[in-house]
Amino acid sequence: MMIELRRKIPQLPAAVQCVVLLLITSFAFQICDSASDVIYYEPFDESFEGRWVASQKDDYNGVWKHSKSEGHDDYGLLVSEKARKYAIVKELDQVLSLKDGTVVLQFEVRLQDGLECGGAYLKYLRPQEAGWQPKEFDNSSPYSIMFGPDKCGSTNKVHFILKHKNPKSGDYVEHHLKYPPSVPSDKLSHVYSAILRPDNEVSILIDGEEKKKANFLSGDDFEPPLIPAKTIPDPDDKKPEDWDERAKIPDPEAVKPDDWDEDAPMEIEDEEAVKPEGWLDDEPEEIDDPDAAKPEDWDDEEDGEWEAPKIDNPKCEIAPGCGVWKRPMKRNPAYKGKWQAPLIDNPNYKGIWKPQDIPNPDYFELEKPDFEPIAAIGIEIWTMQDGILFDNILIAGDEKVAESYRLTAWKPKFEAEKEKQKAEEAAAGLSDGLSDFHKMVFDLLYKIGDIPFLNAYKPKIIDLIEKGEKQPNITIGIIVSIVVVILTVFFRILFGGKKPAVNASETDTNASAGTSNNQESSGEKENEDEKDDDAAAAAPRRRSGTRRDQ
Repeated sequence: MMIELRRKIPQLPAAVQCVVLLLITSFAFQICDSASDVIYYEPFDESFEGRWVASQKDDYNGVWKHSKSEGHDDYGLLVSEKARKYAIVKELDQVLSLKDGTVVLQFEVRLQDGLECGGAYLKYLRPQEAGWQPKEFDNSSPYSIMFGPDKCGSTNKVHFILKHKNPKSGDYVEHHLKYPPSVPSDKLSHVYSAILRPDNEVSILIDGEEKKKANFLSGDDFEPPLIPAKTIPDPDDKKPEDWDERAKIPDPEAVKPDDWDEDAPMEIEDEEAVKPEGWLDDEPEEIDDPDAAKPEDWDDEEDGEWEAPKIDNPKCEIAPGCGVWKRPMKRNPAYKGKWQAPLIDNPNYKGIWKPQDIPNPDYFELEKPDFEPIAAIGIEIWTMQDGILFDNILIAGDEKVAESYRLTAWKPKFEAEKEKQKAEEAAAGLSDGLSDFHKMVFDLLYKIGDIPFLNAYKPKIIDLIEKGEKQPNITIGIIVSIVVVILTVFFRILFGGKKPAVNASETDTNASAGTSNNQESSGEKENEDEKDDDAAAAAPRRRSGTRRDQ
């Protein structure tokens, strides 16, 4: 190769030839080095059939298609039908270890029809020796990492779940990233990146922007933590019978005052009240609607005797009131209620009892996570939406390589889609400046929604933001509502109120709507709702007016 290159540049001086050859050689090595950092890449330029294996399990009847992204000539793997389970898998040429060096897991998803309820995540599967077959791929197939967007009901997050083997028990436990970022709510192409670094850190990027950084060994970042607590409450410890947890007790020496009337009512009639002039004692507050008519299809035998609906008596609207006048009630100045002895400090108070801590028999230490190797990439989802398009699935050993793929494969598509969206908004009467302003506001609000101490209120905040994105004219109202939520939480914490409790579904050992089991629940719920709708449609129609008791 070097001889051929020298033949092609004979007109250059020898020294210059050497420099050029060195530069070309260096560039060639860089290309080879970059290529070696691409562990797996799937652009879906060609049909997936014959390379990817769709699950043959009966539950997974969703049809995968090789389809163009809307508005592009770029192809991807398409979820083509609504309300279906989908499962498909691609084995890697070589098993990948996650224990050495940096690994980047990256892929694109475009929610072309939006996402109300469903997942769009990938599972990075362990070798088949762990107990699975490609044609039988399902939600129980053992994976090492699950990563990607999921949204249904109160769930709106980009999952990152590490399935880690407990060295004490030998059980595999799902460890969920705490406070993951939210899923973008538009219909544009987005690229999701998870960067696993050798210093035990993981970064979650959306469109190249870091949204979350965590440490695998930190109990603040994963639930449950990879490293158990050193101590646990003694399960055999019991509270002594004479343990007094009452900080205050009624004063045993206090005596009820002689003039304390416990029987006095809280309210009494106002004896000074006088009936207003013009009060219509003989007029009812409601009368039959004189304009109402019995429906032609009313059946007295089936529906009962027809009665005209009631309306407010128009005479009462111009009078102080109608019907029998009664004196209003007022607070009884003599009311004191049930007497209770005042509270005093309990001399026998010992505090709130809790069991003593003992060494945790399941405790272990880790210097690094014991990652399971990756042998395949799978997509196993339940979704109520179609139009989900997967593309440019990448596993790389270098962050810069992943960045270059984002810039060349994803960025041009995203920019074209964004320009098209702006044009559509402009055609709908929104100026570019207004659209940019709204985008800036909503991006900021999404970041606020990801603040950890607001986690219990996150579903409510995300719901408000999404309503605002659909109706930009209510943006100010949305901002005010979210500010009220934040101030409520702030004042509760500041003045000693209860801190917002983390939603249990966020830290369940199964992915909340992120595993197929929970997604089945979501689907079953929607099916139940559909059944309720069908039942309502089949029920006898309601008649106008009222009927007498028969």
